[in-house]
Amino acid sequence: MTDLSPDSILDLWPWPALSVDPATDRICAANADAARLLGPGAVGERFLTFLDGDAGELVVFADAVQHYGRYWTREFRLRCPGEDACPCELTGAFVETPDGSRLLVALVRLDELQARQDRTETAVLHRSGLLEWKRTQTFFSELERQNQLILDAAGEGIYGINADGQTTFVNRAAQEMLGWSAEDLLGRDTHAIIHHRHLNGDPYDHRDCPIYHSFRNERVSRVEDEVFWRKDGRPIQVEYVSTPIYDGQVLAGAVVIFRDITDRKESERRLHEAMAEVDALRDRLEQENAYLQEEISSARAHYDVVGQAPAIQRTLKQVELVAPTDANVLITGESGTGKSLIAAAVHKASDRRRRSMIRLDCAALPENIDAELFGQIRVNGRGIDKAGRLELAHGGTLFLEEIADLPLEFQGRLLNALRDQTVTRIGDDRQRRLNLRIIACTSRNLSREVMAGRFREDLYFFLNVFPIALTPLRERTEDIPLLAAHFLRLACRRTNRAEPRITTGAIRQLMSYPWPGNARELENVIERALIVSTGDKLRIEGLDAALPPARRPDGKVLTEQEFRAAEVENLVACLKLTGGRVAGPGGAAEMLGLRQTTLYSRIRKFGITPEMWAAEGG
Repeated sequence: MTDLSPDSILDLWPWPALSVDPATDRICAANADAARLLGPGAVGERFLTFLDGDAGELVVFADAVQHYGRYWTREFRLRCPGEDACPCELTGAFVETPDGSRLLVALVRLDELQARQDRTETAVLHRSGLLEWKRTQTFFSELERQNQLILDAAGEGIYGINADGQTTFVNRAAQEMLGWSAEDLLGRDTHAIIHHRHLNGDPYDHRDCPIYHSFRNERVSRVEDEVFWRKDGRPIQVEYVSTPIYDGQVLAGAVVIFRDITDRKESERRLHEAMAEVDALRDRLEQENAYLQEEISSARAHYDVVGQAPAIQRTLKQVELVAPTDANVLITGESGTGKSLIAAAVHKASDRRRRSMIRLDCAALPENIDAELFGQIRVNGRGIDKAGRLELAHGGTLFLEEIADLPLEFQGRLLNALRDQTVTRIGDDRQRRLNLRIIACTSRNLSREVMAGRFREDLYFFLNVFPIALTPLRERTEDIPLLAAHFLRLACRRTNRAEPRITTGAIRQLMSYPWPGNARELENVIERALIVSTGDKLRIEGLDAALPPARRPDGKVLTEQEFRAAEVENLVACLKLTGGRVAGPGGAAEMLGLRQTTLYSRIRKFGITPEMWAAEGG
C-alpha cells in the first residue's frame, strides 16, 4: 500500500466521501464529489446536520464500523442544500492518522444507485432484445422460402408488425394458437384483431400496449401475463417479448414472440386452490382439537392481550384512551400480570409507534448507572462515545420497568432529565434535547414506597399521570382457559410440536391454582406441560408441588396477609431446596417458573435474607 493521507484517499474514491472526527462529529475533509453534494461549507460542520435520522443510529453505525472494520447502513436520509432529504447509503471505515482516528464515509444516494440499476437492467433488456432481433433479422436475410421455413419451424408464435401496426408476417405456430390464418392478419391492424381488450372486458387502447411501445419508444417490452383473443372469441393467456426492428437506420416496426401459457396458469390456479383447501382443512382440524373451541376462537383481543374478563376489558379501554396522548403512564400490578405487554400496547397504539420503545429494567441496572441512563463521551482519548437509554428513546417511548427498584440517589437526576426533556452525557457539558414519552411499571405499592422514604414523591407524581392497575390472574379465573390455549399455541409454534388437547380436568386443575406468578407462571407451566406430554392430551404435572397452601386445614380461605405469609414461606422453602441459588438451571427462578429479575425483586420486597433459608435448613 502507498502512504496516502486520508484526504488523498478521499480523492481516489469514486463516490462522494468524507473524513469525520468521531470524537466531535466534525467533517475534517471532503472530496470534490462530496463538496458538490453537501456544499463548499461542509468541512468543519457536524456530520449529523447533513443527516435526517437518529443520533443514536449514527453511534451504532460508528461502533459497527469500528467492530467489523467496514460497515454500511441505510438508516439515514441525506440533507443536500436546496433539495428534500433523500435516502442514502453510508459505507464507513476507520483509519488512524497523526491527528487521531478518522471515520471515512462514502455517501451513495439511493436514487442515483437505482438509476444506475435501471440503466443496467435496460441495457440487459436491450441486449436480450438485440439477440431476438438478430435471430429475426437472420430470418429476413434469407430468401422468402427459407425465411418462412424457419419461422414455421419455430414452436413459439411469431409475428411482425410495421410502424403503422399492420401485420407483416405470421408463422404457423401463431396461426394455430390464435385460430387466425395469415390471410386474416397480413396487412391488417393486429392489435385490433387479437389484443383489443383485457380479460375483464375493458378496452385495451393501443397507446397502452407494450407491443406498440417497442417500436414507438424503441425499447424491448417483456410481458408475462396478458391475453390474446382467438378467432373463435376465446382468450388465451400469453407471455411475450416485443422487440423493435430496423431497416438500416430506420425503425421499421417490431417482432413479437409469444407463448401460450393458458394451461400453466390453470395449473397454478388449481394448485393455489388446493393449497388453500389444505390450509382450511388444517385450520379446521386444529380448531376441533382445541379445548372450548368457541372461547378460544374469540380469546385473542386487540393489542395481543388475551382475555375477556371485565378487568381486562377495562384495561384495554384505558389503553385506547391514553395511547393517542403523550401523557405519562404508570402501570402497577403483581409480577407476571403483563405490565410489559400493556406498555407495548400503549406504545403501538400511539403516534410514536414508528420509533422504538426503549426498555430500562431498573431491577437489573449495571454498575455504571449514569452511563446507562445518560450516556457518556470519550474523555482524554479513552473510552467510547455512547448514547444512554434516554437519548436512544428520543422520538419514541421510554419504558421504565420496575421503577421502584431504581436507587434513590439516581431518582432526582432521572426526574430532572425527564421533566426538562434534556440529557447531558457523562464527560460532556452540552445538553441534548429529548422528545420522549414515559411509561413506567412496578409490582410494588409506590405510595407506600414514598411514605417509607424509598421513592421520591415528586417522581411518583410525575409518573402517575395516568395510572393503569392490572388485576392478578387469581381474580380473573375465567381467562385461564383462554390464556392456557393461547400459551399452548405459542409453545407448539416455538417447538414445532403438534398441539395436544387441553382436557376439562386439566382446565379445572389450572383454575384451582392461585397463580402467585400470574400469567407468566401459567405460560411456563404450559410450556413445561408440553415438554412432558407425549400423547394427544396435555398433561399438567408438578403444579401441586409448587402450590403454596391457599386454605387453612379447616378449609377457610386465607386473608391477604396470610396468603402473603404463605408465599414467603414457599419462597424460603424453594431457596432452601436450591441452597439459595436463584438463577441458572435448577435454580429457584426455574423451579418457580419466574424470571430471575422478578424473583430477586420479590426477595427484596419480602425482606428475605440468607439467614432465613439457612435457618430453615438447620
